[in-house]
Amino acid sequence: MEATGGTDEPVSGELASVAHALSLPAESYGNDPDIEMAWAMRAMQHAEVYYKLISSVDPQFLKLTKVDDQIYSEFRENFEKLRIDILDPEELKSESAKEKWRPFCLKFDGIVEDFNYGTLLRLDCSRGYTEENTIFAPRIQFFAIEIARNREGYNKAVYISVQDKEGEKGADSGGEKEKGFNREGEKEKTDKGGEKEKTDKGGEKEEEADTEINKSGETAM
Repeated sequence: MEATGGTDEPVSGELASVAHALSLPAESYGNDPDIEMAWAMRAMQHAEVYYKLISSVDPQFLKLTKVDDQIYSEFRENFEKLRIDILDPEELKSESAKEKWRPFCLKFDGIVEDFNYGTLLRLDCSRGYTEENTIFAPRIQFFAIEIARNREGYNKAVYISVQDKEGEKGADSGGEKEKGFNREGEKEKTDKGGEKEKTDKGGEKEEEADTEINKSGETAM
């Protein structure tokens, strides 16, 4: 992905819950658990980066590949009525769906790097990468659907939700600071009041002492 986003906010722990979903049959990787683990880690990292991206940048302005326009055009030409805000797995995984998707995907062989690499795809675009909301898809299928979601405004729900939460955190933090300043101000006023009271009392004692001295002087005289 070409676009970048700047946020250190974790993906709410959601990526951890896809660990089970990432387990494909061992025979798919020649019974090599190291290869399976490497694939799983790469898929999770890709998902994490992408989710942070659409959380920190308005998705309508994101560019995921050098050929976004071509991918989107071909996608909507071939899948004009496909609902993308909430995907039906049957529209992607059934035998009839695979027959329709295959020629589309092959068009990008040599154009999109690792076009058929296994990638995590969210079913409901308003939610994150949870186990029940995640399926496997070829990378070009992921790009086609996510580019469409970005351009058609569906992914903005994630961006708005995350930004609202950050705004609430900022407001709470600011409120605490203001309370702190108020407490300091009240303390300072109290301290000053105490000093004034001490001064007044000191003055009263001084007057009493002067009175006693004068009385003593009168008596002596």
